[in-house]
Amino acid sequence: MPFRFPDRLLPDPSGGWNPSFVDFLTTRHPHLLTRWEGPLPGGEEAPLPVTHGTTILALRYGAGVVIAGDRQATEGMQVAARRIEKVYKADGYSAIAIAGVAGPCLEMARLFQTELEHYEKLEGAELSNEGKANKLAQMVKMNLPLAMQGLIVIPIFVGYDRRRSEGKIFKYDVTGGRYEETDYYATGSGGRDARATMKKLYRHDLPEAEALRAALEALYDAAEEDIGTAGPDFVRGIFPTVKTVTSSGIADVADAEIRSIYEGIIGIRKGT
Repeated sequence: MPFRFPDRLLPDPSGGWNPSFVDFLTTRHPHLLTRWEGPLPGGEEAPLPVTHGTTILALRYGAGVVIAGDRQATEGMQVAARRIEKVYKADGYSAIAIAGVAGPCLEMARLFQTELEHYEKLEGAELSNEGKANKLAQMVKMNLPLAMQGLIVIPIFVGYDRRRSEGKIFKYDVTGGRYEETDYYATGSGGRDARATMKKLYRHDLPEAEALRAALEALYDAAEEDIGTAGPDFVRGIFPTVKTVTSSGIADVADAEIRSIYEGIIGIRKGT
């Protein structure tokens, strides 16, 4: 039997059952969710200083999906952080990457993780990939009032559909619109350049090694054209975060492997 909270903790005031943790917070504890009433401080002449993070991407291959993001966050024309995480495990067979204003991005990623874990514990089963994607769309839509004031959060969601034995990629717009991509996608300030690279390198049923190389080369090209995206930092040992989502679950790609792939990419471009 799935575990159920006592009635006094149910999110629905009428006593009905709702397994959504986000709905529970919205109904009973809205102060725990990010809210901002009225205009942001500073106004147009003195914009609020916020930290932004880009670029993120996802690419399907034969065994599943690669999801990746660079590690840099910027504040205006300055580097605010060099080791920020933009790619997160959502549950055993799905992951989320976040681009936009860092604070709301991190909050949404962590809340989404909790939402999926909460649902699975209460219902005794995990949501389908489409259900997870729809739940994330609702959370993006909840952020719309902040997005209208410049605090934009744009995620990419990927999952492995064990019923169909294939990887899935979902992209979003700022209003919470959800769209499935069949091959690859990238967003953030360097998203256009990353997509251009993946368009050239992508083919159906890529082996994992080639999919990783295509994803990392796309991030490298985005960093060359976009000031907000960082390339590999061999001096500090900072490389993009890369995860694979397959029938075996979520796996992190080791920095040593990423370094080796980048050394090969750079070597070819240098002609050595």
